[in-house]
Amino acid sequence: MSLDTTLLQPTIATDRFVLRPPQTSDQGLLTHYASDKRVAAMTASVPHPLPPGTMEAFLQRAAAPDRIEDVWVMDATLSGGTEVMGLISLTRMDRGQSEVGFWVAPPFWNTHVARDALLALVAANPQGNCTMFASVFQDNTPSARVVTNCGFEYIGDAEAYSVARGANVPTWTYLKKLA
Repeated sequence: MSLDTTLLQPTIATDRFVLRPPQTSDQGLLTHYASDKRVAAMTASVPHPLPPGTMEAFLQRAAAPDRIEDVWVMDATLSGGTEVMGLISLTRMDRGQSEVGFWVAPPFWNTHVARDALLALVAANPQGNCTMFASVFQDNTPSARVVTNCGFEYIGDAEAYSVARGANVPTWTYLKKLA
């Protein structure tokens, strides 16, 4: 893995793809995949149905200099793959901590894309975190396996509001100490 800085946010290379900052040209594919109810329902913040302009506003927030969340697109074009396979992000918290979030487009489920992206993000530690957290809806066992296979440890149950579901959903919370 290598780390290369672009636009104050690093591009992180893996063997199969790169994690890079989102671009305006990603809007179409991101909208297409995020509009899938199966994707939206496993996130806290993606609404379903996806209102017009949602992804455009998301991309503007992701590029803002005062953002609290760094977002990366999983992009496999350098290895002959597709431009957008999913997203992974780090939301800054206090005391050198961040929360990881990710989703993978359905055509790439069960291909270890999420695992590889999370391992690369943890190894790069672009925000210089001491600790990373992850919350996973309890009915999303594939994502729970991803975070545990990446060395995150279960620390308890909670709940989070899902915009797509319009309800609080039970979660499992995980932690990974980095320093």
